[in-house]
Amino acid sequence: MIEQPYQYRRRRLEEPDWTRFPGWADVTEADWASAQWQRVHCVKNVKQLREVVGDRLHESFYEDLAADMERSATMSMLLPPQMLNTMAPHVEETGAGSWTDAFYADPVRRYMLPVASDRHPDWPSHPFAARDSLHEHDMWAVEGLTHRYPTKVLAELLSTCPQYCGHCTRMDLVGNSTPTVDKRRLALKPVDRQTAILDYLDSHPGVRDVVVSGGDVANLPWKQLERFLDRLLDVETIRDIRLATKALMGLPQHWLQDEIVEGMARVAKRAAGQGVNLAIHTHINHVNSVTPAVAKAAAAMLDAGVRDVRNQGVLMRGVNDTQADLLDLCFALQGEANILPYYFYMCDMIPNAEHWRTSVAQAQELQTAIMGYLPGYATPRIICDVPMVGKRWVHQLSEYDRELGISYWTKNYRTSIEADDPDALTRRYPFYDPIDTLPKAGQQWWANMHAPVRAKEDGDAAAARSRQAAARQDAAAEVA
Repeated sequence: MIEQPYQYRRRRLEEPDWTRFPGWADVTEADWASAQWQRVHCVKNVKQLREVVGDRLHESFYEDLAADMERSATMSMLLPPQMLNTMAPHVEETGAGSWTDAFYADPVRRYMLPVASDRHPDWPSHPFAARDSLHEHDMWAVEGLTHRYPTKVLAELLSTCPQYCGHCTRMDLVGNSTPTVDKRRLALKPVDRQTAILDYLDSHPGVRDVVVSGGDVANLPWKQLERFLDRLLDVETIRDIRLATKALMGLPQHWLQDEIVEGMARVAKRAAGQGVNLAIHTHINHVNSVTPAVAKAAAAMLDAGVRDVRNQGVLMRGVNDTQADLLDLCFALQGEANILPYYFYMCDMIPNAEHWRTSVAQAQELQTAIMGYLPGYATPRIICDVPMVGKRWVHQLSEYDRELGISYWTKNYRTSIEADDPDALTRRYPFYDPIDTLPKAGQQWWANMHAPVRAKEDGDAAAARSRQAAARQDAAAEVA
């Protein structure tokens, strides 16, 4: 056998044993398969996590988590049991040390259950980070409808999800407020917002593609979602409809309910009859999240008549930033769950996300590294979503200063807020690498440029980080 940088081995999907968690020791298969049970038993705070995991996690982990929720978290905690069960899936020892180590190292935990010690101590946020880094709200044509591209729109029907991701690009709008982020609120009643969106689409025949999202459409009562989709299909210029739902992975039980499967079959049949492409886009970042329940949910949607189930992951440090990470995930998606690997976005420049973000250079290397292993149609593109520019393949930049970590990009269309900008199509737009990934000279340049801002950092927060780091060291020493 020829030795290759990556060696493919078929990996059968498995559902981790949820009874390894003390709080779920008596949960039956019937309960686990219930969408209602999953929603009722979501973990929303440290107390509830402790009730599930108990003393198998060292007290220092709970303190680390609580500190992050108080000082840094841009999203509130919301973990369905299905998703929590994919964290540290093979921990068998009952000692606090093994469980704590496994949780700290776990890739799903790193982005779904961030702790204070995960955040970068010097650069938790990039100086140019922004709550709405892609200016989606600025491009609202009506409330909840982002008209960013010439022929495509994003319809945000609601601002909640069944689960909340720490790196959420819509952290400005989605989810509950946190101690550090007072969220924007949708003002219109859902029916009025949907009516305004549909009226806009009726009057703009140049729009042919609608991403129906939020939040997550799995949180919209099915009857409401089906009414909206039926009305959307009345707009004869719409040719593509994409339903965005991370819940296909985080809460697959939702998409396996009879009401959902039967309703999706009705919508899919009508869409196919009109020649409209109806697809589901989900969001899976690590192979451990691809379980038999996820594959079953994808199969149910495809059997109902949905044209494709596609995955749009996010490239994140410590989660999926190696060749093996990405290929293992893509082979599980495409080969075992019939979910098409589609995009991996670079993590957006939102606050407190620097420890997740990768440089453009690393993204380019990873795009090259995954070529040639997967079928061409299932080889995902790694994308940089450049503010004011939009989605660009990572090799499409026009110039790149690697020392300062600044890449420059151009565009070929105007956004909805640039109608009168004569330079929109000739301007170069910057994107910024994480500062800690730069060479020393680049890091020093940024430190000098932003020293006045950094000097104002809250001393109490810095001291708290030091105490937390010491606590982790003490816990490690105790286990040793």
